[in-house]
Amino acid sequence: MKNDTPMTNKISSISAVFPAYNDGGTIPSMVLCALIALRQVTDDLEIIVTNDGSQDMTGEVLAEMASRFPELRVLQHEKNQGYGCALRSGFGAATKDWVFYTDGDGQYNPLELVKLCAALRDGVDVVNGYKISRHDPLIRIIIGRMYHYIVKFAFGFKLRDVDCDFRLIRRKIFDEITLESRTGTICLEMVKKFQDAGYVFAEVPVNHYYRSYGKSQFFNWKHLWRTFKQLTALWWKLVVKKEHAAEKQTN
Repeated sequence: MKNDTPMTNKISSISAVFPAYNDGGTIPSMVLCALIALRQVTDDLEIIVTNDGSQDMTGEVLAEMASRFPELRVLQHEKNQGYGCALRSGFGAATKDWVFYTDGDGQYNPLELVKLCAALRDGVDVVNGYKISRHDPLIRIIIGRMYHYIVKFAFGFKLRDVDCDFRLIRRKIFDEITLESRTGTICLEMVKKFQDAGYVFAEVPVNHYYRSYGKSQFFNWKHLWRTFKQLTALWWKLVVKKEHAAEKQTN
């Protein structure tokens, strides 16, 4: 029988970063699964969760877990600041050579981090997941597919799935690239700036699961309109004005 389990690449050290907003029902399993996966790929690890002003039991659950697992650090945003701010806080607190991140809502499986590490080769800076199949309600799949093609064309993305929040990144990149987005547009900003700076990507298929707890903050018309305006502003900065290219030349 063929064994499809990827060979485990040992890496020097890694920080696992999770943004969490009202994810009290899923974040414990995400942290525990991440701990299992991290121990397979390195002996030097940490897990960082940013609690972005959650109003459910996320804070209490994380406090209990942090008292039991020394590898876990919890960052607190007293008020909800947005997905981009939560990620930036986590990235800024990371101390290891590699940074893995995914969402705290349980739609990706942290155990598949091993797949990302198996894809590392000399010269690879970012390993990007892409969804094998999206498991969401039909309307979200349709909107997500439209969003994918629009941003891929508008920003010139070369990745199969720029909207897959399951990535492994060299930490030093965050010392060289400044991220500014406060919302979910941070994923587009991140990939666009990495791509334009010449960092090398590898891509790996990963599973995507139905959301079992909580409510998506993205798929409502008010939020979609706000996202459209943010995307337009980001497109103007990164594609038309190319401000990040000018900043790199200055540095």
